[in-house]
Amino acid sequence: MKGKISGVSLGPGEPELITLKALKALQEADIIYCPGTQTKSRSRDILQALPINMERVRLFHVPMSKDRTLANQTYDSICTEIAALVATGKNIAITAEGDSGFYSSVNYMFDKLASMNLPITTIAGVPAFIAAGAISGLHIVKQEEKLVVLPGIITAEELDSLLTSGYVVVIMKLSQCTSEIHRFMQTNRQHEFHYYENVGTINELHSTNYKDIIQKEYPYFSLMIIRPGKQLA
Repeated sequence: MKGKISGVSLGPGEPELITLKALKALQEADIIYCPGTQTKSRSRDILQALPINMERVRLFHVPMSKDRTLANQTYDSICTEIAALVATGKNIAITAEGDSGFYSSVNYMFDKLASMNLPITTIAGVPAFIAAGAISGLHIVKQEEKLVVLPGIITAEELDSLLTSGYVVVIMKLSQCTSEIHRFMQTNRQHEFHYYENVGTINELHSTNYKDIIQKEYPYFSLMIIRPGKQLA
């Protein structure tokens, strides 16, 4: 009998934000695949705080680069390994930070496994921007307000167009667009800027201080929620 594969979303970092369904899948897995870099793994940090057997965890290193060739080669190798294990009846869990369907590179593995006729059950998680709103008590969108979520590839002009049109804007991976955010903020102080980094960890930070935000160099684990303000005459 073949084993099962579960794509398990861990949430943004705080272990208590994992769902009961996700925890059950981890506890029932024979092997848990956990992504990381050569120096760190936020997924592993979350797992270590949960009531699971860490001897079942297999950490795999994902090269961090915009050129995804090496990363995809790593994923292909892991998928081949998983296929062999599933054939022997092993239950596998593959972890992802936040939600696995939301800007998560492990979805490449899910697609690859599906192409190998190995179905995956994905388990939802809390995205970082939802947790960010909670830690700051921010009502992200109200009534009929519109929301757009963007990766860190946006220009100041695009941001101005969205906010002028009344959208609440969430920007993920701020480190990719630091200069454009700074440029936009210089002439658009009327908006409500909420800056976050390391959400769900002991180093989490929330700031609405305009001077601090516009001077910062944003780290990888950072995001911003911008609520439109009144346009200045």
